Amino acid sequence: MNDIESRLLAIKEQIATHARLAGRQPNEIQLLAVSKTKPLEAIQAAYQSGQRLFGESYVQEAITKIQCLKNLPEYAGIEWHFIGPLQSNKTKLVAEHFDWVHSIDREKTAQRLNDQRPETSSPLNVCLQINISGEQTKSGINADEVFGLAGIINNFPRLKLRGLMTIAENTADMNVVRENFLQMQTLFNRLKTQYSSVDTLSMGMTDDMAVAIGCGSTMVRIGTAIFGSREYK
Repeated sequence: MNDIESRLLAIKEQIATHARLAGRQPNEIQLLAVSKTKPLEAIQAAYQSGQRLFGESYVQEAITKIQCLKNLPEYAGIEWHFIGPLQSNKTKLVAEHFDWVHSIDREKTAQRLNDQRPETSSPLNVCLQINISGEQTKSGINADEVFGLAGIINNFPRLKLRGLMTIAENTADMNVVRENFLQMQTLFNRLKTQYSSVDTLSMGMTDDMAVAIGCGSTMVRIGTAIFGSREYK
């Protein structure tokens, strides 16, 4: 068993434990392996260990990885999620190559992704990014903007509204983090009553995964605990 395989196994066991403690089933929570800045070999090792969902934040880096693997039949089951801020000049690449985008926070971005999504591809799965903590340094819309933007996106034929994404406040106080996540859970439950396609609450990372699962997260984004510390150039 290699290091990545053993770390993946450990994370899945932790997810299962946290789910049961919250009175939930482990299969209610998906694991998104955040592979940004990591080499192709790390993604391949994770895939060979059973991981299928991968998250990237840097468009050019991600496209290189996607193109390297797309013609290899042994990696046909891979699912690519874009989770970073998205610049207007990069939407075409994302629309053409990714399966999901978690970071929608503007109508303009959504419109471009819809217009640039190939007709031969299935609709692009999207989540609205919510700045639930209200921090100036974070991307995302405010809670009171959720339903307006959701209604707009729901009318785009090449996009499929799947849910919400957030990053909790950067603090060691888990009570503050829990309050952020509970607010997200309330928004998510309201959104689900309006749109049948909504099924994803993307929140929780390595340090706050347990709290996120306790507050209804359906997808946790884990990088360091799987691949080790990120290497920024």
